Amino acid sequence: MANDTLLTLADIQAARARIAAYVKRTPVLTSDVLDAAADARLFFKCENLQHIGAFKARGAANAVFSLSDAEAKKGVATHSSGNHGSAVARAAALRGVPAYIVMPEGVAKPKAEQVERLGGRITYCEPTLAAREAATAKIVARTGAAMVHPYDNRKVMAGQGTAALELLEDTPPLDLVLCPIGGGGLISGAATAVKALSPATRFIGVEPAGADDAARSFEAHRLIPLTHADTMADGLRASLSPDTFAHIAARVDAIATVSEPGIAAAMRALWEGLKIVVEPSAAVPYAAIREGKVEVRGLKVGIVLTGGNVDLDKLPW
Repeated sequence: MANDTLLTLADIQAARARIAAYVKRTPVLTSDVLDAAADARLFFKCENLQHIGAFKARGAANAVFSLSDAEAKKGVATHSSGNHGSAVARAAALRGVPAYIVMPEGVAKPKAEQVERLGGRITYCEPTLAAREAATAKIVARTGAAMVHPYDNRKVMAGQGTAALELLEDTPPLDLVLCPIGGGGLISGAATAVKALSPATRFIGVEPAGADDAARSFEAHRLIPLTHADTMADGLRASLSPDTFAHIAARVDAIATVSEPGIAAAMRALWEGLKIVVEPSAAVPYAAIREGKVEVRGLKVGIVLTGGNVDLDKLPW
């Protein structure tokens, strides 16, 4: 896919204007303790403090508020392991339309409860991508709702990229940005913003070794679908789409993978070092630093902490 067919900085700036009234400008936190441990200056973009506790509020708001009145009146539908479902339910409630959310059986209880609190109408399905897509397609056919895909949607991708705009504005010039990879919506938008505004900044994606389709695809220069995910980072179990892979191939410099013990240790270190709650998916980029998967010594590093929706009865330590 040619670069001129990819997401642009103008798309992300338009998203920022569209969603300004519906999202928070989240803080960038630092920690002398974490800096000393990494021998670097680390800047954490705290999307765990965003509405619904995750960056997903951005993309969902942009997608839902981009719909015409005619498109939106029958509601919106999506499938989600949690955070995107909550984000779509919230955006739909703000717009005054129904939200139909397909969730896998066994989803983290706090995430399902949050979708319900926000007015989302949940349909449960088997915990496979095929089952999620099939269930959502049936709902769309029955209701006429507009589909808001969790990541394979340019409006969603552009909305997610607004987090990177804020990160760059609130930090000194960064040498490196680290971002987790699931389906690739966030990294597509964020890398677009960073490479447009700070071309010298390296951009590295990080994913669990147990869900490493992006790393394998990046190395092979072709999309290799994720057939099985084995990771506590439930927000990163999605498989890249052709569109998100095209953005990664064009705008991401490298991809690192991290272990499950590394994710748990990074999550705990962030809780202790920043005094905030982050979920496993959010800890994945910092795990790459702790495990020595990326070289950060002496660098200024931006890290996107993607969410903080954790089942406190099932902590990984």
